[in-house]
Parts: sequence; structure tokens; C-alpha cells
Amino acid sequence: MKKLSPLLLILCCSFLIACGTGQEINGHSTRTAYRSVKGLKERLSPENRIEFEVAFWTIRDAKKNDDEFLDTVDGKTPTEIIALGKEIYQQRKNEGFEAYSQYSSWEDMIAKFGQERTDPDIRKGKNASKDAKDKANNVLYKL
Repeated sequence: MKKLSPLLLILCCSFLIACGTGQEINGHSTRTAYRSVKGLKERLSPENRIEFEVAFWTIRDAKKNDDEFLDTVDGKTPTEIIALGKEIYQQRKNEGFEAYSQYSSWEDMIAKFGQERTDPDIRKGKNASKDAKDKANNVLYKL
């Protein structure tokens, strides 16, 4: 019993230390980075989730080299990722990056991505040909 108490104390402390970086991205490898982003994303509000995802993938798109990307995102919190994503967006927009020309600002881009996710008509528009094909092959008969 005397040996069990210190062992449990050490075990509890190690668990607490391991969980201390739960709000940061683990950038030791791309796999751990993506896994920690997935976990962080689930804890964010829906409004922040979209902004965080867009910022993360903006950074990923800007940093093609895995090591450079992992060094950039390692240990960052969601708010730091969003701030970095905004900076990269603004730099690329100022350089004339074609994909960003359709957006007037970062907030406009986030709003449009959010609208695409929540608006079923926009989703339907992307799959309209598939829906028409499915209706033509429907085996349910009208009686």
C-alpha cells in the first residue's frame, strides 16, 4: 500500500503533464498535426471552426515544404493559427493571388465558406447532375 500511493501520484502527474498541450497543435509530424487539428476543431464553436480550418489550410497551401509547415504550426493555438492565416491571406492578396481576387476581405471569404457549408442549395448545385441521374433511375413507382 505504501508503494501504491507514490506510484498513483506519479501516474496522475504524468497524465496531467501529457494533457497540458491540449489547446495547441502537435507539429512533430504531419499525421500528428492533422490529428491535433481535428481534435481542436471539435472543441471550437461553429463560427470559429470554419475560420480555423480555412486559416490552417491557407498556411498549408503557403508552406509546401512539410518541415517548414510543421515548424510554423507546432505549438500554436487556434487563435494564433487564425491570425497567421489572416496574415498570409493579406500577403497573397496584395501579391495578386488569383484565388483571393473574388473576396474583398478575410471576413468575406470566411462568410462565403460558411454559407457554402450551411446552405443546402449550394451543396445541391454541386451535385445537381448526380441528383438528376438518381431521379431518372428511381425504381419507386407511383400508384
